[in-house]
Amino acid sequence: MRRSGIAVLMIGCFTAASHALDAEQQHGKELLRKMCGHCHAVGSTGASPNSLAPPFRSFGEDKLYDNDFAQRLQDGLSTIHPDMPTFRFDREDAEAAVNYIKAIRERRKPK
Repeated sequence: MRRSGIAVLMIGCFTAASHALDAEQQHGKELLRKMCGHCHAVGSTGASPNSLAPPFRSFGEDKLYDNDFAQRLQDGLSTIHPDMPTFRFDREDAEAAVNYIKAIRERRKPK
């Protein structure tokens, strides 16, 4: 009985670790939270504070996987929405932000 409890606990730890963010992704999350979290939902759940701002987890693969989005973050992401300021990320920060968004999207995919 005791051994099976330990095995279950160990499996739970490994499963939780596989869903943990790496250092780069955690950095991306913090950047997005500080710079964008006033309007956008940054996490894997929850509504955006501004109902017009889409949650980052809803960004489609076409936006995230073609490297264009990371480049747009570096060039100065702006939009036609009048309330959104223009942000500029350096290359490492842009990659961290995109990799964080990819990570939270991966968690939401059905298995």
